[in-house]
Amino acid sequence: MTRPPKPFLQEIDAAADPSAAPPVPDALPEGQAMQAVGALSQARGGGMRRFAVWAFTTLFTFALGVAAWDFVTGLLARNVVLGWVAFVLVTFAVLSATVLAMREWAAFLRLRRLDDLRAGAIGAGRAADLQAARQVVQAITRLYAARGDTAWGRARLAEREVDVMDADALLALAEREVLAPLDVEARLVVEAATRQVATVTALVHLALADVAVAGFANLRMIRRIAEIYGGRSGSFGSLRLLRRVFASLLAAGALALTDDMIGSVAGGGVLSKLSRRFGEGVVNGALTARVGLAAMELCRPLPFVAVERPAVSSLVSRALAGLLPRG
Repeated sequence: MTRPPKPFLQEIDAAADPSAAPPVPDALPEGQAMQAVGALSQARGGGMRRFAVWAFTTLFTFALGVAAWDFVTGLLARNVVLGWVAFVLVTFAVLSATVLAMREWAAFLRLRRLDDLRAGAIGAGRAADLQAARQVVQAITRLYAARGDTAWGRARLAEREVDVMDADALLALAEREVLAPLDVEARLVVEAATRQVATVTALVHLALADVAVAGFANLRMIRRIAEIYGGRSGSFGSLRLLRRVFASLLAAGALALTDDMIGSVAGGGVLSKLSRRFGEGVVNGALTARVGLAAMELCRPLPFVAVERPAVSSLVSRALAGLLPRG
């Protein structure tokens, strides 16, 4: 009869020290897509670089004009009919480029008008200047005179503004009556962009696809917000506005994520129970909401004073309702 084997014992000289163990890596998502979009939007050289871009652009335009002239005159020398056809086509191209340039310039002027109104409102509120406040309110009324969604608010403002004798109260009245419906529409646009960025980031696993989607969604969101508040920015105006938005965010440190922000977005420990990719989508959506909120502040003709400034957590919660599990 064989005896069962004895257990193998090994003596340990010293117990392992838990403090010597390597730290647990921090696996929280950081929103790389929106961080990359912010870095791209801030890519801007110095004065020498801008001068070089202007010089090369002018040289290219001049060379293109000379080539078009030689092309038309050469065709006229060879065949009068083909030469005149080329002349008409070049004329149409120049006229189209001129119209596009004028539209872009008008878009810059509209954005500057919103900036001037906001600066005038801030100055009138600080100085308690009732006359300046009335001028700002009148300019806002003229700005939205053709807008049907502000008709009811403008009518209420016209009825009550004559009784207001305080600059802050007059600006607050205009903000509540005229801008409140526009704020609701802008929040819906921000929530839609937040949902789109979060969903695509979580589901699409292609390299740089989330960065491209985030950049396109943010640019379209900013352009739509500018249209809601009366800016109607063009292509170059939207890019300039996007750069201003990210400059404002970076100046305020809004792109630096913290555990508190993730907790406010996802709610408690929900994010730790999700996949890494889905958590990345949630954070990118939260950063998109921050971008949208900054765009609202820059495009709004009045600062947030009487109307409560939307919170990022509430925007993300409404945008991602149904996507996040409830713990």
